[in-house]
Amino acid sequence: MGARIMTELHVLRVFVGPDGGGGNPLGVFLDGSAVPADRRAGVATELGFSETVFVDDRALGAIRIFTPAAELPFAGHPTVGTAWLLRETGTPVDVLRPPAGEVGVRHDAERTWIRARAEWVHGIRIEQLASATDVEVHPSQPMGTPGLYVWAWEDEAAGRLRSRYFATDYGILEDEATGAAAVVMGDRLGRPLTIRQGVGSEILVRPRTDGMVEIGGRVELIERREF
Repeated sequence: MGARIMTELHVLRVFVGPDGGGGNPLGVFLDGSAVPADRRAGVATELGFSETVFVDDRALGAIRIFTPAAELPFAGHPTVGTAWLLRETGTPVDVLRPPAGEVGVRHDAERTWIRARAEWVHGIRIEQLASATDVEVHPSQPMGTPGLYVWAWEDEAAGRLRSRYFATDYGILEDEATGAAAVVMGDRLGRPLTIRQGVGSEILVRPRTDGMVEIGGRVELIERREF
């Protein structure tokens, strides 16, 4: 058995909806070096969040991202949440550095935004359905099977869509809000979007002329505790 880990865990909700609902839980260890590399997958599995972030260098924005089943080179709600938390705790960054590449960061009055490339995103099977109602009633996937992101327009003219993501190949029955998929959707559709996902999360999407896609959302702190 390995040595006992003692550090602090911040738990956030990322992509909180306009009514305060939704938001994807995220675990962040700002002192990521306190958790040895060979223990991180186990810690992420123990916590059970869709993703857990280990910050290896706060000043540089160096981070690693783990699901309960795998490490990801990039993910959306972990980068948005970590960027927000770094600013809130007094060490804001303009760039985060997960293994995939440099993720630009900015903040406005309500939201934290990150910039990423669609090619950084792990393979996601995406299926457009006929209506938002079809998305609502879509059955879940068996755990361990290939994941599936389903979506439909709520208001195509306004760029509003409804989605759900069954990330069953990454140990997640259903992801409440998926920033990485939002990056892919922005790249595919090439227009500003407002995505309503899960039980009430909201992700704003803004494709850029340089080939990157910006996504933004509201973040809240749920708790901080010793781990």
